Amino acid sequence: MDRLTNTIRPYAWGSTTAIPRLLGTAPTGEPQAELWMGAHPGAPSRIDRGAGLTSLADVIAADPERELGAAVVARFGPRLPFLFKILAAGAPLSLQVHPDLDQARAGHADEERRGIPLDAPHRNYKDPHHKPEMICALTPFDGLCGFRPPQEAAELLAGLEVDSLKPYVDLLRAHPEEAALREMLTAVLTADRAEMARTVAEAAAAIDRLGGVYTPYATLVHHFPGDPGVIAAMLLNHVRLQPGEAMFLGAGVPHAYLDGLGVELLANSDNVLRAGLTPKHVDVPELLRIVRFDHGDPAILRPEGDGEEVYEAPVDEFRLSRYALADGAAPRTLPAGAPQILLCTAGRPKAGETILAPGESVFVPAVESVELSGAGTVFRATVAV
Repeated sequence: MDRLTNTIRPYAWGSTTAIPRLLGTAPTGEPQAELWMGAHPGAPSRIDRGAGLTSLADVIAADPERELGAAVVARFGPRLPFLFKILAAGAPLSLQVHPDLDQARAGHADEERRGIPLDAPHRNYKDPHHKPEMICALTPFDGLCGFRPPQEAAELLAGLEVDSLKPYVDLLRAHPEEAALREMLTAVLTADRAEMARTVAEAAAAIDRLGGVYTPYATLVHHFPGDPGVIAAMLLNHVRLQPGEAMFLGAGVPHAYLDGLGVELLANSDNVLRAGLTPKHVDVPELLRIVRFDHGDPAILRPEGDGEEVYEAPVDEFRLSRYALADGAAPRTLPAGAPQILLCTAGRPKAGETILAPGESVFVPAVESVELSGAGTVFRATVAV
């Protein structure tokens, strides 16, 4: 078992205080958006097995079957298939979707054939993997996830009483449900940018005036004035997770995180197609090909089980669970067989003989089992194979 030394990513949307508060460190004044735990090449965790700090990605590459287990290597290759994060949103993230596995493979192969550099701003597919993800709230956590029913979205937009939105309201009311959402999103993202900027400005004034159900969108117009993603975001369900609640985001589901601190577990991929709320590249045709236009209330996940509380997700790359440990209780044994990352979010529990403070984590290779004891909360990331 190895204590992890992890990197904090300073994305502009990150909170300046949430991660320092969890870690018990002083804020730097700069945004601290994500703390990464895993072997992603962009910021791999580091471990020390007696020769100084070494990239976890390099350790895994040197002996994949020991670190990951034969079943994981056979299923996913010699790479850790998940990435674990602490995510601290102080401002909205971009409105985005992720491809499914077939789409990712085809898109990556196509861009490789066309010679698009991996770091090109218009590159959509950085790798041939899909990117399902789960966010579990540590504080109240606001996000947007999945489409509202078209009639509900029409009523929300109509309530702003903005004349330039009326054609969009009529469009939502005039078409069958899936077609209405597709037509609406297409119209918003392909509209004349100057005209759309005026519409967003008028909508922003109405949002500020009305408050209530429009309050979640006020932060969007503040951070992204004139962005068509503000109107697109109003097609989506607003979700507020309470601490301990989670949300799973599968392929093609449009979403954006708005505010809060959470634990995020996702397949180890960089593939993102953006729909707005960003200065980055938006590939509208490819986005519209990937988005799933079905609608409904997003499922709020609560952990199930006695001892190990599992957040069920329909993927193999990762499995998220939580242990609420109490002083004096019998130790919990976590079996060998697959790689694990254990993250403490409260208390000072022990993983084996290693005491963990909030925000600290360890990597457990597949050949090792480990006992959890003491008092505190531990999230466990592993593979569902």
